[in-house]
Amino acid sequence: MSKEEEILVGLDVGTTKICAIVAEVVDNKKIDIIGIGSHPSTGLKKGMVVNIESTINSIKRAVEEAELMAGIEIGSVFTGIAGGHIKGLNSSGVVAVKELEVTRDDIDRVLDAARTQAIPGNQQILHVLPQEFIIDHQDGIKEPLGMSGVRLEVRVHIITGAVTAAQNIEKSINRAGLDMAEMILQPIASAEAILTSEEKELGVAVVDIGGGTTDIATFVDGGIRHTAVIPIGGAHFTNDIAIGLRTPRAEAEKIKIQYGCASVDLLEGNEQIEVPSVGGRPPRQLSRQLLAEIIEPRAEEIFALVAQEIEKMGDEDRIASGVVLTGGSASFNGLIEVAERVLGLPVRVGVPTDVGGLVDVVSGPQYATGVGLALYAFRNKKKKEIHRNGKQSMFQKMKTWVKGFF
Repeated sequence: MSKEEEILVGLDVGTTKICAIVAEVVDNKKIDIIGIGSHPSTGLKKGMVVNIESTINSIKRAVEEAELMAGIEIGSVFTGIAGGHIKGLNSSGVVAVKELEVTRDDIDRVLDAARTQAIPGNQQILHVLPQEFIIDHQDGIKEPLGMSGVRLEVRVHIITGAVTAAQNIEKSINRAGLDMAEMILQPIASAEAILTSEEKELGVAVVDIGGGTTDIATFVDGGIRHTAVIPIGGAHFTNDIAIGLRTPRAEAEKIKIQYGCASVDLLEGNEQIEVPSVGGRPPRQLSRQLLAEIIEPRAEEIFALVAQEIEKMGDEDRIASGVVLTGGSASFNGLIEVAERVLGLPVRVGVPTDVGGLVDVVSGPQYATGVGLALYAFRNKKKKEIHRNGKQSMFQKMKTWVKGFF
């Protein structure tokens, strides 16, 4: 394996920040985080590029910082995509098994059959994610390769995104001097970093609260079932604080990070905070409880919309593991309590796991997508190698069998 192949870079292109995570593959068994770079994002709104030059500049700054820390030059990246333009739908496909034993070609054909859905012209397919395979009416099969049968069916979840939204992200990455290896839906990437296999099997919902949107992905029986996007995120908390406390947005963001609490019930006493004013007026002393009274209704609104989406998906009785919160706004004090009250499910905050290296640096939920992109790239690369090796070993067996005749 060359040095370039040993390096994987996840680029989280978000509404409020752009983050580059550099990972090194160790013995083809795990990845170590060796670099991280982050820069404020001003060129995106609700996950979509609205100012390409600002986005290019932010990408360059984040990547340069990551390169400096890792001591390498970054050439290609795995990037995330999110936004209100993302759509998810379930589909299925059926094919006849050619040789009475399922081959890789049969699996590829059945997945192609499942892709044949009427997709609007302004949308493109980002992912075709198998939920389960069915061979001769035997369902619940995760890996059908090598199994006997005459009829192969697959149920998949298809994720699409706006063509122009994807093109603008790729264009920004290319003009920043980078190649885009693959584009991955952000909550899927985040799930790679924060979920356990047990949670996916039992049923779990990932709620990724980003700057401009809140992305939802549910997993049941080890596979993804549904995805949805709510056009409300952490930036709405900031706007509410700026308006409610009559303070500049930049100051509102600082107050949110330093003093934000999503539950009034968790505050004791009458703690005062200093709030800068606008127009050159002197700063004021306001109670932290007033801040919580501004944040709590917005948090309740987000989780009420999450509850509606989960109910709409029909998964409310299938996510026994509960909900895992992640994203930049998931670390709010009191957010778990509000989420459990509104959703009626167990809730935890998800942080990146199953990586080595600079673990402490990326231990917050705001890094879940960046780390997850690198993990997604690593795990999918290993799957392809297993399939390739499987084909090679089958060829070797045939070669040995033929030699036996001579």
